[in-house]
Amino acid sequence: MTQPNGADAITHSKLEHYPITIFAIIMGLSGLTLAVQAAEGIYGMTHTLSHGIYGFTCFLFFLLAMGYLAKCLQYPAAVMGEWRHPVKMAFFPAVSISLLLLGSATLSRNAQLAEFLWIIGMALQAVLTLAVVTGWISSRSFQTGHLSPAWFIPAVGNVFVPIAGVPLGYFELSWYFMSVGLVFWIVLMALVMNRLIFHDPLPGRLQPTLVILIAPPAVAFLAWVRLYGEVDAFARLLINAAYFFTLLVALQLPRILRLPFALSFWALSFPFAAVTIASFTFAANTGSMAHQLIGTGLLTVLSVIILGLLLRTWRAMRAGEICVPE
Repeated sequence: MTQPNGADAITHSKLEHYPITIFAIIMGLSGLTLAVQAAEGIYGMTHTLSHGIYGFTCFLFFLLAMGYLAKCLQYPAAVMGEWRHPVKMAFFPAVSISLLLLGSATLSRNAQLAEFLWIIGMALQAVLTLAVVTGWISSRSFQTGHLSPAWFIPAVGNVFVPIAGVPLGYFELSWYFMSVGLVFWIVLMALVMNRLIFHDPLPGRLQPTLVILIAPPAVAFLAWVRLYGEVDAFARLLINAAYFFTLLVALQLPRILRLPFALSFWALSFPFAAVTIASFTFAANTGSMAHQLIGTGLLTVLSVIILGLLLRTWRAMRAGEICVPE
């Protein structure tokens, strides 16, 4: 068999190491789209900026999805290697969550397309949740060091479903996913905090995943308001939990940002987007000026984070540091 050489060899090598974690970029940009859209609604602005970010995010999702599909076809063993990896397997639902987020962002633009994206994302999320949780409780043995906040992604990712599911009319189905997500948030929160407090610190590449602690209560708040129709006591509990984790993570950011760049840094983006959207949603439902100002401040931070991540990702691509063996 003829071996690829030159540029072809480089291309094949890059494709083989194309990481599933790359879909965290879409989660971050989708979150930015929804956060900017929420800000535009609060301040009575036109949706020009959010339309632009939305279009860029959809285009990038298509490119990244085609790249990973090509990897699936040409290097199925490499894909299975990621699936069996105790940390990387948690990032596979980033694909379904990206679809759910794009469905939510599409809702005000094209309801039929939004429903199409939501159904695919919802079905894929259901399958991946069962597959990942089955893998966790199977005969395979996991070590404490394998656990990280990234484990929230597969199971707690279910709370994304009601955000677009309720407006689309899938009320009872949304309650199913909300229930699964909340139960696993409680279970995993206990496990992750035990890991962080009583065991060795997270490895450098996983340090940015600490920011994921913000996302479950922030997204659960958004889903609860969709399901319940108003900001009640439980919704207040959720958003204030999100604020606590935001403050906790803010104290860790200076240390995290000094670490060498990796794609895992994109874990910084969506959680900040989620708490930003939650703040604007609280303000829109209660008229709270304080939460409107908090949302505006968080949106500024989110914009700086994503701009910085885009620049650092571009530099890493030019330096050939993306899609390389770890």
